[in-house]
Amino acid sequence: MTGRQHLHVVKPSTSVDDALELLVEKKVTGLPVIDDDWNLVGVVSDYDLLALDSISGRSSQNDTNMFPNVDSSWKTFNELQKLISKTHGQVVGDFMTPSPLVVRGSTNLEDAARLLLETKFRRLPVVDSDGKLIGILTRGNVVRAALQIKRETENST
Repeated sequence: MTGRQHLHVVKPSTSVDDALELLVEKKVTGLPVIDDDWNLVGVVSDYDLLALDSISGRSSQNDTNMFPNVDSSWKTFNELQKLISKTHGQVVGDFMTPSPLVVRGSTNLEDAARLLLETKFRRLPVVDSDGKLIGILTRGNVVRAALQIKRETENST
């Protein structure tokens, strides 16, 4: 688990532009959304923010292919510029997933890993009994923990 002191978080009032900057700068794919008292109110992911394009009524293409052709990098660049221009004045609270699935600090790793696999989520916020954010458990955390357990088992034999 990544503890609270190392988390990157946003608030519902954070601009979409600032959230995008934080995602890119910190090389993460999602952010917990908290209130002033660290109560978890939602999560926002790169997927949520990329969905701005469809939410905002994009009608410039009827293309059913989600990914562009290799030859269309300039066109893709222009489409991304259009997407980014649509974020002006919009806030995270408009696009976050409210009341996300969470785990408690006392949840064992096996149960949390099962949840990540079953839901295909990339991260699970970890909250205390009052709903305050205390950390986040990512797929990477689970892989690191499994590798550490494997090494410890191999070293003890």
